[in-house]
Amino acid sequence: MDRKKLSVTIITHNEEENIRDCIESVKWADEILIVDSGSTDRTIEICKEYTDKVFFNAWTGMKEQKQYAVEKASHDWIFSIDADERATEAIKQFILEELKTPAYDGYRFPRQNYFLGRWLKHGGWYPDHVLRLFRRDKGYFGGINPHDKVVVRTGRVTTVKIPFVHHTYKSIAQYLIKQNMYSGISAQELFFSGKKVNPNIIPLKALWKFIETYFVKKGFLDGYRGLIVAMGATYSMFWKYIQLWELSRKDK
Repeated sequence: MDRKKLSVTIITHNEEENIRDCIESVKWADEILIVDSGSTDRTIEICKEYTDKVFFNAWTGMKEQKQYAVEKASHDWIFSIDADERATEAIKQFILEELKTPAYDGYRFPRQNYFLGRWLKHGGWYPDHVLRLFRRDKGYFGGINPHDKVVVRTGRVTTVKIPFVHHTYKSIAQYLIKQNMYSGISAQELFFSGKKVNPNIIPLKALWKFIETYFVKKGFLDGYRGLIVAMGATYSMFWKYIQLWELSRKDK
């Protein structure tokens, strides 16, 4: 039986350490499409070993970049994957079989998030469902940067039990850099949407984030890594709202 054709979309920027393994995990797709925002390492060179669909688009935001990739795709079905993610053999078999007679318009998958080389199973890091397989005429990338998400306008969405792999942070330094970057982006997005914050409640927000991550979501069961990510989430929450407060003050 013929199946629906599939485009895999990947956005990149200096991902030479990750991109080969990522593409290898999805090279069974009908099309692999890369959107790069100006890599200065070997990312583009590696991508061109696998596909001629490599485009440049100046960075405007996570969701904007991923949507640009969707709009460049040739086929009706999209599987969006990040450079530090891997589709397993089980994911491959599920998608190829499902696209023979798709029952839904969007499919969510759990992610196995690896932090400093170990799979984190608590603290909100698993199952961490994300919608990545969808019909392009039904879905688009929305959300609030840097936390993009696929929004299905109309149609049916299901959650699949088969996980794919996400290799997040390989060092503490990388983790801190990303937390700083994400908190700044989030603050700007909130500010532009008209959000304001009372500075007196910022410490309470940060404290609750730690309690939620480490205790309510049982991050402590992941050992010292669980403590690190709980502290990182607290740090990011605090600086996000401090920066939002600062932006609001400047605006006055």
